[in-house]
Amino acid sequence: MNIERDQAPPGAIVDTETPVRRPAPKRRARWRMLVVGLAGTAIAGGIAFAIGFLHFVDTVSRFQKPETTEYADAIVALTGGADRINDAMALLNEGRARRLLISGVNPSTSREALASLTLAPEFLFSCCVDLGRSALNTVGNAKETRDWVRSNGFRSVIVVTSSYHLPRSLNEIARELPEARLIPHAVVTERMRAEDWWHDPDTARLLLAEFTKYLMSIARLRFSEPTAISGMTRSAAHAGD
Repeated sequence: MNIERDQAPPGAIVDTETPVRRPAPKRRARWRMLVVGLAGTAIAGGIAFAIGFLHFVDTVSRFQKPETTEYADAIVALTGGADRINDAMALLNEGRARRLLISGVNPSTSREALASLTLAPEFLFSCCVDLGRSALNTVGNAKETRDWVRSNGFRSVIVVTSSYHLPRSLNEIARELPEARLIPHAVVTERMRAEDWWHDPDTARLLLAEFTKYLMSIARLRFSEPTAISGMTRSAAHAGD
């Protein structure tokens, strides 16, 4: 058995006639450049992600509950907390819009149960609130909002959701409803007001997960087409012709 020079132990018989095969200098240089390029790209991507995340957190932390909200045709509240529904009902009670959609309501949740969560007059919930029960996530909220807005002929919508959820929600709804004017209304919790969020692992994980989903919503907004409108929306559109 022939043993290469570099691998031979002391006293071993080495084949001095067979040349040792080594990678060509040019090939080694190409591999080195490839590895350096990939490492540089990964580092640059990581830095860009970190900068984007910090900017996102800063934006969310600056959201404040508006003292007054513009008037609009309609309000949509995305489920995920009682505060969202309370804020939306307060806006409706103030006359900021004519009608409210609560999107993403669990099919097993009754209208009475939702009404009990708010301080608004009971008649207001009965006359001017619609419940959307088909949405399972934010993309579904956007589609449910699109169908409801177009079927009612609304042109402007106040979007009510948590501050950390608002950037992604606006992206998804804008993708489905490019013709509508969207007015953000942030629901700010004590957790999101905290300046030292990095000391709370749960908040940090929440913000990181939301930022990742936000980036995906940007990609959908820029590079993908919205889904076809539903039969309900199409019928309403033809009825208005």
